[in-house]
Amino acid sequence: MPDRRGISLAVALPIMKLIVQPRDGWSEFLSAIRQAKREIDLVIFRFDRPDVAKALDVAIKRGVVVRTLVAHTNRGGEKNLRKLEQRLLETGAIVSRTGDEFVRYHGKLMVVDRSVLWLMCFNLTALDVGRSRSFAVVSRQRAEVQQALKLFEADATRQPFEPAPSQLVVSPENARSILADYIRKAKKQLLIYDPKVADGAFLKTLKDHVKSGVDVRIIGRVSKGGSDVPHEKYPGKRLHARVIVRDHHDAFLGSQSLRKLELDKRREVGIIVRDQAVVAELARTFEEDWTLTDSGKREAKRREKGKSEEERLQETA
Repeated sequence: MPDRRGISLAVALPIMKLIVQPRDGWSEFLSAIRQAKREIDLVIFRFDRPDVAKALDVAIKRGVVVRTLVAHTNRGGEKNLRKLEQRLLETGAIVSRTGDEFVRYHGKLMVVDRSVLWLMCFNLTALDVGRSRSFAVVSRQRAEVQQALKLFEADATRQPFEPAPSQLVVSPENARSILADYIRKAKKQLLIYDPKVADGAFLKTLKDHVKSGVDVRIIGRVSKGGSDVPHEKYPGKRLHARVIVRDHHDAFLGSQSLRKLELDKRREVGIIVRDQAVVAELARTFEEDWTLTDSGKREAKRREKGKSEEERLQETA
């Protein structure tokens, strides 16, 4: 953008940005691919988007190196994955397949030009983006970008991954320890999106927090052992997010639920976010969704009743 003297000024880009689905759709993800200049590294678990495939094809034709890491298996979609691999190979992409050392390879990320990380809850599917509550974080933080590239290289070449200090949360290497410490240190509030919280150790911590007065609320499901932890079904069409907002101060976002399998046996990837604009937007979205749940509606009625009673007392005073 030129100033009044005609000198070009660089537009400052945010270090971190939140993508909210289904609100934001595909435009920014496709734009990231179209703006790539040198390299795209993309992990794929599920995929059914011809527009994304076309954008990758066009990127390759203009000289961008596209490297993909495709899950070796997923439930009910292996045939499509193999077709995708063939199509990517035909366009000139470098295609690797994940190994079978994990029960499932479920992480979702993209790195553009080795400088911008997309860490996603959603798959590259119409269902996840168009009809589900989901999120992604776009980060330019160098440590997290470098760790994501290191993870991509390790899994593409089927080598062990050794995490270095960063905000990346990787199952099974460090997710259990990081998330256990993260949840344990909550002081006032935990707002959680999770399709199913089932791990016994985490449920115990959440129940202890509830007993001590921490505001714990879950949008999603919990196993029988956590039935006394406040939780509600997602009020929209579908939930496909794993998010924990702690004390309105920071947040976790990723692909791993608080379930033993996803913490200990599968490749899952998440990130701890401390950008206050992102944290605030996650909390705001959760609160908006919560107001539409049964508990949220009951709470609204109680507030309205209390307000009416207060107004009545003021009138008679």
